Amino acid sequence: MPKKQLTGEVISNKMQKTVVVEVERIKEHPKYKKRYKIHKKYKAHDEKSECKMGDQVIIEECRPISKDKKWKVVKRLTTQIKEEAEELLDSLPDQEPANLEKSNAKEGTGEPSGLSRP
Repeated sequence: MPKKQLTGEVISNKMQKTVVVEVERIKEHPKYKKRYKIHKKYKAHDEKSECKMGDQVIIEECRPISKDKKWKVVKRLTTQIKEEAEELLDSLPDQEPANLEKSNAKEGTGEPSGLSRP
């Protein structure tokens, strides 16, 4: 039987080799059919303590490591996204910032040019 895997966000990394991961899932009400979000927190084992707050991670169930810790971090997703974004930014040619001196406001009045008063 395959082990369960969940995707969530690291909300705390203050413990040694442990992170708290919040998993969000969407549930539908059986009678009214309205969908709503459910958040659940899991403590997961992070052997190298490399996860930071805000990282998206994949956790997998494992044997109990402690009273509350029955999951381990398998992969960090946010790091991969950040690295890919940095590579894309490095590959783009350098663009100069837009000229901020050209604006629609009249000089000295602080009003937009289209809304002049008589």
